[in-house]
Amino acid sequence: MGKRADPGIKMVMMPTEDISPYVNNPKFHPEPQVEQIMASIRQFGFVSPILVDAGGSIIAGHGRLLAASRLGMANVPVIRLGHLTPEQAKALRIADNSIANSGTRWDVDLLEAELASLKRAIDELEVRTLLSGEYDAREALVTVKSEAGGVDAADWAQMVLRMYLRWAERHKYPTEVYDTSYAEEAGIKSTTFAVNAPYAYGTLRGEHGTHRMVRISKYDNQGRRQTSFAGVDVMPVVEQTDHIDIPEDEIRVDVFRSSGPGGQGVNTTDSAVRITHIPTGEVVTCQDERSQLKNKAKAMAVLRARLLAREQERRELETGTARRAQIGRGERSEKMRTYNFPQDRLTDKRLGYNLSNLERRMDGDIDDMIDALAAQDEAERLSSLEDDAD
Repeated sequence: MGKRADPGIKMVMMPTEDISPYVNNPKFHPEPQVEQIMASIRQFGFVSPILVDAGGSIIAGHGRLLAASRLGMANVPVIRLGHLTPEQAKALRIADNSIANSGTRWDVDLLEAELASLKRAIDELEVRTLLSGEYDAREALVTVKSEAGGVDAADWAQMVLRMYLRWAERHKYPTEVYDTSYAEEAGIKSTTFAVNAPYAYGTLRGEHGTHRMVRISKYDNQGRRQTSFAGVDVMPVVEQTDHIDIPEDEIRVDVFRSSGPGGQGVNTTDSAVRITHIPTGEVVTCQDERSQLKNKAKAMAVLRARLLAREQERRELETGTARRAQIGRGERSEKMRTYNFPQDRLTDKRLGYNLSNLERRMDGDIDDMIDALAAQDEAERLSSLEDDAD
């Protein structure tokens, strides 16, 4: 995916004259700026480091170098970086200008943190270039539901939910819970939440399928090994251009009182909404808002997304492209990943991955799998197009 910044970042003192050829180009250092920097050096007694790439070219700090040279400073601090992509170099120049305006001084720790942030942003952009599906650029609706496994499955579904919410939090993606149905003893029966960020659907669609957990049950008095399952459904948010119209006579709306974990009431009014789509039998419930109108609006959004997924699947089956389904349904998604806690091992069958450190994965650190799935899907899509062309 291109060159990365070398991990070794160090600051050294260099003779000003060794890099003085760079100070004679006026486009790099407007005179008022240089005068301001000179005043700052006189006041505080130091100059912030100049940033230099692996080839010796200055990325940021031309004005600081000229100001130091005019003040007769024999040496200046220089932070040597490794190989940078053009995007990283540009972003660092922007960051340098922002830091200079805030009065902060570059140091090695600050620069390493900035480069790490840039690397994450560039990785994210590179993954997005692989997302070419019809709905990939959209926000996402994600449903997590417990399947076989009793109370352990309900607990497991809640753990999977937390994993995705932590993943979104790591990326600073806003999330909004639409509905949660709690299990009686522990965990959840199901929940639906939105990831309100561009390309959220394309990024997460590879997570659709059955997630299998193996662990020593904490709900079994004999401490036996338990296998539990949670299902994940990822859908694109419907837009007006999709023309998913639902006539009023095709739905039945029921209202009831909201309840929380263990069946406890969370509202004294009938604000929860259950919508049944009569032609398909799809049922959507929403009770997280205290307003009946808001709950109905959210439930309708989920229903439209489900109907869009149904329509997309139907079209693909008719044209023989179900294997390349952009909604991500079918046999490819069945039991797609196993989380084995006694062995601290995560196995993704589609990728052939065996990864350790489940605790870190369950805390939302799953970008490597998400990125690999996006790359694999794009490679398969291109291969399918080539096959169709033959």
